[in-house]
Amino acid sequence: MFASLNSCPALVLNADYRPLSYFPLSLWGWQDVVKAVFLDRVDIVSEYDRSVHSPRFEMRLPSVVALKRYVAPARRPAFTRFNVFLRDHFECVYCGDDEELTFDHLVPRSRGGRTTWENVVTACSRCNLRKGGRLHREAGMAPAVMPFVPSVGHLQKNGRSFPPNYLHESWSDFLYWDAELEP
Repeated sequence: MFASLNSCPALVLNADYRPLSYFPLSLWGWQDVVKAVFLDRVDIVSEYDRSVHSPRFEMRLPSVVALKRYVAPARRPAFTRFNVFLRDHFECVYCGDDEELTFDHLVPRSRGGRTTWENVVTACSRCNLRKGGRLHREAGMAPAVMPFVPSVGHLQKNGRSFPPNYLHESWSDFLYWDAELEP
């Protein structure tokens, strides 16, 4: 019995043959890849052994595609909960726990603290409740690392520490989980 076509995503590379994103890994579903091939927006780099077909046409499913036009990476990462967690390695900055993660404002919002890269850290719910509406110094809780505005490269480098559960062998030439990113 064949696996579902949905289990055949394609790794999407930029025109320079680097992944558009490491975390989350830049993957497209098979329908989007087939559409991009027909619209001549991508080059097929590698294929699965699986095919899709119509009465008059058959095509092996691409496992790796490269965009024909280069997409400039974002200069600054978006401020999102996920990106804060990624910056902080998905660990509480107070105790190192990786369960029940939340945002914590170093200067609490009740005291005028803003929701910015420089004021928000990853905290487990236990530490966040313990700190409450106090400053971290008042609560006797020192963050292991002070918050900062990460670069896109910094987040991508951190993302390489968390490879996905599934990596097709055709992707290995394009994914460098241990390599250092250029600045």
